[in-house]
Amino acid sequence: MANKKARALVRNIAEVPWKEYPGHFGGALSKPLVDPENSDTRLIDYRISSYQPMAHVATHVHAVQEQVYHVLDGEGLMELDGEPRVVRRHDVIFIPPGVEHAMYNSGLDDLVFVVVTTPVSDAPA
Repeated sequence: MANKKARALVRNIAEVPWKEYPGHFGGALSKPLVDPENSDTRLIDYRISSYQPMAHVATHVHAVQEQVYHVLDGEGLMELDGEPRVVRRHDVIFIPPGVEHAMYNSGLDDLVFVVVTTPVSDAPA
């Protein structure tokens, strides 16, 4: 049996519904733009998130996943290993496996950011 060739994808952001994932609260919404459920990716979870004022994701840690956050608009607090850091437009945050983290919209407007996660599963290989 031959390997199936992965398909390329073009998608407009308006085509993807907002989701509130487990552990996200108060209007912490994301659009899964590229993930294994909607594309042929095996390695990348790419989403855009919009957190209303006071929205947040609970503190959590990944065993093997790496993440990059890129703040597009607004400001808030990114907690890294218990240390809060103000993040705002054009900040880029790298989170290696094992770093406890949380994101809070402590600002006055929506906090909008892109999150890239690899690999797509946090299960050790």
